Amino acid sequence: MTGTSALGVVIIGRNEGERLRRCLASLRQEHALLVYVDSGSTDGSVALAQDMGAHVVELDKERPFTAARARNAGLSRLRELAPTAELVQFVDGDCEVAAEWIAKAQAALAANPKLAVVCGRRRERAPEASVYNRLCDIEWNTPVGPAEACGGDALMRMAALAEVGGYDAELIAGEEPDLCFRLRQRGFGILRIDAEMTLHDAAMHHFGQWWRRTMRSGHAYAEGYTRHRHEPGRYWAKEVRSNLIWGGVLPLVCLSLLVTAPPLGVVVAAGYPVLAMRVYRSTRCRGFAVRDAALFSVACVVGKLPSCIGQLRYWTKSALGQRSALIEYKSGS
Repeated sequence: MTGTSALGVVIIGRNEGERLRRCLASLRQEHALLVYVDSGSTDGSVALAQDMGAHVVELDKERPFTAARARNAGLSRLRELAPTAELVQFVDGDCEVAAEWIAKAQAALAANPKLAVVCGRRRERAPEASVYNRLCDIEWNTPVGPAEACGGDALMRMAALAEVGGYDAELIAGEEPDLCFRLRQRGFGILRIDAEMTLHDAAMHHFGQWWRRTMRSGHAYAEGYTRHRHEPGRYWAKEVRSNLIWGGVLPLVCLSLLVTAPPLGVVVAAGYPVLAMRVYRSTRCRGFAVRDAALFSVACVVGKLPSCIGQLRYWTKSALGQRSALIEYKSGS
């Protein structure tokens, strides 16, 4: 299909295997133009996508892979194949698209010309498989209504993307919030509607995977803050400061005091359960179950350390003039 479709879909992936098959199969009902962008897969993903009817873009392996670069490449190919396309659905290759999602998202965009992005409920495929998968499912459950950012899956207006120049291809993480920040600066809105959107497969079963994923978040906070710190809105300033204090400064203070003044060290360390309780209460107020709120609060507190490490690694590499490599946490399917 080329030339006349008002809607296109851009799927990105790297060694997603069976996850990619499920993703492409979920989009058959849309009868939309599909563009799959591959970032150096070695598992047959390219052939699979071609066999399932997608137009394939293989990224040059001589340049560093990023999700943002892949999405921009898919967007460029979509414009070539369907110059009149007005909307693009971005989907990560480890996600399946819900049956009625695109129709509902299109209706939301049609109802408000100032909206640039519509997203919905991304769910985890197997939240019961591990606490890390469950944490992802909790994370995906964002509030319904006007939002500051979306994730990797969202329906967007092509014209709005063109106005801000698409994704920043240099970012190895946090590319969606960065895009949404620039869209909001231009007066566009981002909306999270109450609708099932995608089924995600984190395939995260080990602490090390969660640790690396959380480090990647810290990297995104640091780079996003550094890039936009002089612009209105205090982009991620609060998150960066919190990670530095709770994940860097206080652990060092506690360790020092436990050696020199143990009682005082215990008092300072008591701040962590207090922080966990604050997160727990906030999460419960959003309607989460006791178990999920407790799990999320503990993860938020423990995650301050890898987030801080991710931030410090970004700033260190930046000071040395080095480019950060992708921080991957997922193995092949």
